[in-house]
Amino acid sequence: MTEQWSAIGRRKSAVARVYLRPGKGEITVNRQPIEQYFDRETLRMVIAQPLDLAEHGESFDILVNVRGGGKSGQAGAVRHGISRALLEYNAELRGDLKRAGFLTRDSRVKERKKYGQRGARARFQFSKR
Repeated sequence: MTEQWSAIGRRKSAVARVYLRPGKGEITVNRQPIEQYFDRETLRMVIAQPLDLAEHGESFDILVNVRGGGKSGQAGAVRHGISRALLEYNAELRGDLKRAGFLTRDSRVKERKKYGQRGARARFQFSKR
C-alpha cells in the first residue's frame, strides 16, 4: 500500500474528501478528470493555488470526492481540502498556507429567508398611508 494523506475541505454547503498520493500530478474529481468535472479554467486555478504555493504541483496524484453546493463552492472546498492534506504531508508548509488564507474555512453561507418577508433581507414595500 502506498503512502496517502487525506483531509476534508468545506465551503458553503459543499464537502470535499481529498486524498493525496505520490504520483505525477493527476487530479481526479468524482472519478472524472479535473478538466471534465470543473470546466471553467478559473475553478481549476482556484484548486491549484495551494499546490502552486507549496511547489508540489507535479509530485502528487489527487483523488477527490465532492458533494453538495455548486461548482464554485465545490472548488473552494477542494482547495481547502488540498491545503489541509498538504499540511498532513508536511507541517512546515503551515505558515505559507495560513498567510495565503487557504487553511481558514470560509464560513459564509446563504442567510435563511425570514417568515413574513420576501427573502433574507428584502422586505415588502412599506406604505405609511
